[in-house]
Amino acid sequence: MSWSDSQSWLSSLMGPSLSAILITALIAITIPLLLHLIIYRSTTTTHSPSFLLIGPRGSGKTSLLTLLERGNSAATHTSQTPLTVEVSLPITTTTSSSRYRSAADPALQVHKRFLLIDTPGHGKLRHHALDSIVKPQNLKGIIFLVDAANVSSSSSTTGSGGTRAADEGLREAAEYLHDILLLLQKRATGATTSKAPSEMPVLIAANKLDLFTALPAPLVKTVLEAEITNVRNSRSRGLLDSGISMGDSADAGEEKQWLGDGGEGKFEFSQMEEVNVSVAVAGGNVSGSEGADVAKWWDWIGNHL
Repeated sequence: MSWSDSQSWLSSLMGPSLSAILITALIAITIPLLLHLIIYRSTTTTHSPSFLLIGPRGSGKTSLLTLLERGNSAATHTSQTPLTVEVSLPITTTTSSSRYRSAADPALQVHKRFLLIDTPGHGKLRHHALDSIVKPQNLKGIIFLVDAANVSSSSSTTGSGGTRAADEGLREAAEYLHDILLLLQKRATGATTSKAPSEMPVLIAANKLDLFTALPAPLVKTVLEAEITNVRNSRSRGLLDSGISMGDSADAGEEKQWLGDGGEGKFEFSQMEEVNVSVAVAGGNVSGSEGADVAKWWDWIGNHL
């Protein structure tokens, strides 16, 4: 029986029979459902852009998270676990990806949303921040919040009590920042492919500039660079005192990876550009008698969103 025969299966399928109508209806319903399922799955597996908020305890991270999410700060307590919230950029801030979009574009607001991940600042809980860097999910940048009133050098403080507190605050901030930058450096130097890792911008947000004792942002940059140099030197001396030499086996390779330009001389944030890490310093304050001032931090987020 040929296909042109009126009794063939193909002729029956193409004819106005009940089976042909049912098959056609089934195809018309199934194909859109399959397409919707494929598109939905691909959309849900895409992670929203995120920024990691880290810094020493007491720097104001949770207060900043509350301010960016709700528009006003509130009383907070020491964080014990990471907290993630969805935040939208202010109307006055434009993202780099939406610079040429029309203000009437309905997708404009979607591109201004991001996730802000607050992590505990206590030394024993900082593994949460390190894990977020090692296993990032569409991470667009890192915000390192520091108390600008608590990182003064010894020469800029008065009174032995103030000097000790400032020294401890500066040391804690520098050690934490040193570890974060070293981890980002290893991300590039430890890569198994020739392709360089994507750029990871870091903002050092100098908080509490409304206080009289706070250092301005350029000075915060200077004292942190100097203290990170001290941290690097003290750790290298500790390894040398323990008997580890530069010619030891590869098992000590991770320990010998110094931050910056070969681990020698003065450390500067500009040295991180060699490993595709850009570091910026900007001042502001989460709270104060005249209100919050975080405009520079908003602009930085928008430029990397």
